[in-house]
Amino acid sequence: MIRITQLKLPLDHPEEALHKAVLTKLRIQPEQLRDFTIFRRGYDARKKDRILLIYTIDCEVDDVAALLKRHRKNRDINATPDTSYKYVAQAPEGLTERPIVIGTGPCGLFAGLLLAQMGFKPIILERGKAVRERTVDTFGFWRKRELNTESNVQFGEGGAGTFSDGKLYSQTKDVNNRGRKVLQEFVNNGANPEILYVSKPHIGTLRLVKIVEEMRNTIIDLGGEIRFETKVDEILIEQGKVQGVKLANGDVIHSRYVVAAIGHSARDTFQMLFDKGVYIEPKPFSIGVRIEHPQSVIDTARFGPNAGNKILGAADYKLVHHATNGRSVYSFCMCPGGTVVAAASEEGGVVTNGMSQYSRRERNANSAIVVGITPEQDYPEHPLAGIDLQRDLEKLAFELGGRTYDAPAQLVGDFLAGQPSDDVRSATPSYTPGIKMTDLSKLLPDFAVEAIREAIPAFQNKIDGFSMDDALMTGVETRTSSPIRIKRDRETLQSLNTKGLFPAGEGAGYAGGIFSAGMDGIKVAEAVALAMLADF
Repeated sequence: MIRITQLKLPLDHPEEALHKAVLTKLRIQPEQLRDFTIFRRGYDARKKDRILLIYTIDCEVDDVAALLKRHRKNRDINATPDTSYKYVAQAPEGLTERPIVIGTGPCGLFAGLLLAQMGFKPIILERGKAVRERTVDTFGFWRKRELNTESNVQFGEGGAGTFSDGKLYSQTKDVNNRGRKVLQEFVNNGANPEILYVSKPHIGTLRLVKIVEEMRNTIIDLGGEIRFETKVDEILIEQGKVQGVKLANGDVIHSRYVVAAIGHSARDTFQMLFDKGVYIEPKPFSIGVRIEHPQSVIDTARFGPNAGNKILGAADYKLVHHATNGRSVYSFCMCPGGTVVAAASEEGGVVTNGMSQYSRRERNANSAIVVGITPEQDYPEHPLAGIDLQRDLEKLAFELGGRTYDAPAQLVGDFLAGQPSDDVRSATPSYTPGIKMTDLSKLLPDFAVEAIREAIPAFQNKIDGFSMDDALMTGVETRTSSPIRIKRDRETLQSLNTKGLFPAGEGAGYAGGIFSAGMDGIKVAEAVALAMLADF
């Protein structure tokens, strides 16, 4: 097959124009083109009145070698690379030991799925509930302020990504086509096939629920086992080697291979690992607030007269500002046509996050606006000090919100003017249980307030309307990424000082989002399989 890249057509081009463009690009007759498929479709919106679609096309043609020779000087025409995933191992006959995977977020699910597909029959342990029961608990918290600390936005089947936008793109390098494997497995389990080719694929919360269930069923059909409401209280370690896990109910499961895909909010598990002597170091993360604008404002700013186009969908943005106080401010987890959600996992704390359904048709766009912080500068006391900082901010947000799980909020105009807000005016808050208007400068550290006040007008220069007075800010955003890294060996992917422990995903500090977490789960599953074969 032949791959064409950078094939550009107008946004509103007729369907047959793509076929004609392929023939023109390759300089061939219609009968020489057997078939073609879209590998990727993006867009160039730099000129809002002339937005272009940019295609990557895979073509089946007669005499591939001759055609490649003819176009050898054209960098946009090449042989189609092999994007199929290659398994690194298969479980041998007679293998009785089973690997353990802790956590059923994207990383744990993909680690478990790959191990099951290779025949290793993993045991997967999840402290929270199955995804539908978990969804009931999560919506119960949003509607009734009843928090289940083991079943919420952070804990339960599907992980924190279940209640997000379901974004499936990352800057992580796709080694061994792991990223393509992640997308293909989502499609195999019910995702829209368009995620295989659109430039910024997403799934959406409600669709993720069904997909996660199907992935679970696949793992079970392949001989894997998944236990919900099963909390790991202790990793059993002897002479620096993993021997298994002890559960909260006192049961012990023996295994020399344990994947810790525990997510970025498993603070008690972080503490347990630290107390057991597993090497952990602090890592940078970010803190800030969620900002909401009418989605129509963002659409118009990004797409101009093409706002509302079905192919373009709801517009997103990605913004960065380097403040004069030395801090970086950036948008994070931008959710077009979505809602701001309550993401607390501990009593007496308020945490915000963003979520979108597949349709992205809610009134508001929202994004975290966060400031980068580092252990050396902001929490140097000990390896888990970042957790203490998170908790302090979440408790303060709980107090400012009235101790009811309402979130403290402020209008952008008032925040920039340094005065508290007393009403929402034209803004329509999406956060539930509710908000309490206040002064967010009381919530964040002074350096963060200063940096965000400088960044918002700078972002206005890129997104017209970003600094509108009635845009709404809600706090506090603290769970942008894990505050620790469970450092692992680059080759074996095992803990630096604990053989058989495989730190994985966001919680271990090796991923950021559904897509990269899934890729890391695959990578770690490969390492586990190779380690088990070496010891067999």
